[in-house]
Amino acid sequence: MRIHDLLRGPLVAGVIASATATPHTGAIASLRADATATLHTGAIASLHAGAAAAATIDHTRENGIGIRLVDAPLQARADSRARSYIVDHLKPGTVIHRRVEVSNTTGSPWVVSLYPAAAEIRDRGFRFAPGRTPNDLSTWISTNRREILLAPGARSMVTATVDVPKGAAPGERYAMIWAEVAKDPPPGGGLRQVNRVGVRVYLSVGGDNPPAADFTIDTLTAQRTPDGQQIVSAQVRNTGGRALDLTGEVTLTNGGLTAGPYQVRTGTTLAPGDAGPVIAPLTERVPDGPWHVRFHLESGLARHTAEADIRFPAAGAARMAAATMDGGGFLVAAIVTAGIALPALAAASFLLVRGRRRARHDAAP
Repeated sequence: MRIHDLLRGPLVAGVIASATATPHTGAIASLRADATATLHTGAIASLHAGAAAAATIDHTRENGIGIRLVDAPLQARADSRARSYIVDHLKPGTVIHRRVEVSNTTGSPWVVSLYPAAAEIRDRGFRFAPGRTPNDLSTWISTNRREILLAPGARSMVTATVDVPKGAAPGERYAMIWAEVAKDPPPGGGLRQVNRVGVRVYLSVGGDNPPAADFTIDTLTAQRTPDGQQIVSAQVRNTGGRALDLTGEVTLTNGGLTAGPYQVRTGTTLAPGDAGPVIAPLTERVPDGPWHVRFHLESGLARHTAEADIRFPAAGAARMAAATMDGGGFLVAAIVTAGIALPALAAASFLLVRGRRRARHDAAP
């Protein structure tokens, strides 16, 4: 891909909680802070970049080491994932370049190491490998600078190159580009603190036509947690050829009454062929129903809405629902028995892991 085929432009400063970005029309666009992650250097943490939702960490401290994506493919200007992560489809033998900006908003200078490492999609989440563990994709990635010294308040551009071998097998691969800082233990002993923050890479290898991203919403279920919180759950299946990072919202209606929209809990990533639940916790108590529910989900350009009539149970048990997806007449039956275990999903796309040792710190969440 040639360099002028990219959306390029200055980044607008922002904190981690920036949630949306809309590129300007035309070949040149300015990207906002969707792909920003800020690493608070006072914590022993591993944090990944690229969120379509606010981070659930300390927003009162903006000082930290940050990284964010600067370039996105022009043809993906309508795809929010491609503005947050490096998402591309390449033929074997192709070389591309992407810029990331690394920033230091602390009051101290920091030496930042830059390197790629392996990642995978497992248990409905994007998982990081420990340390600098390689995989196919990470060995194809290099950065023009492996280490930078950032003064307080400084920012620096780094170019990441992805060089796909001519003999690369088709399929989608995952990796991370990390910016890492380390702090030596104090005199007298202690633990060496290692912190890193990064940008996800989703790369599909194949021919001229990239695989499409698509999914089905197979079931809708009304649930109630032991503490009384109401939840609407959707069982989603990835029927396309690309990974999905699912976001969306749920709206309930009953005649003239409307409840919501309620945001789905982010953090669910499905590899091609995978299936799993996506839940939307209600942030307020509503009558048990009946309600007509619209459950909207999207990942990049793949978007679907499922509808059903549901009623919340008095306690624990889920109810059966028949859902219609996208108004196309596709009916599915959702039969869920009493006592179902609620899924353990990540609370946000930003993952914060505290550790006492480097090996434990670098372990995937």
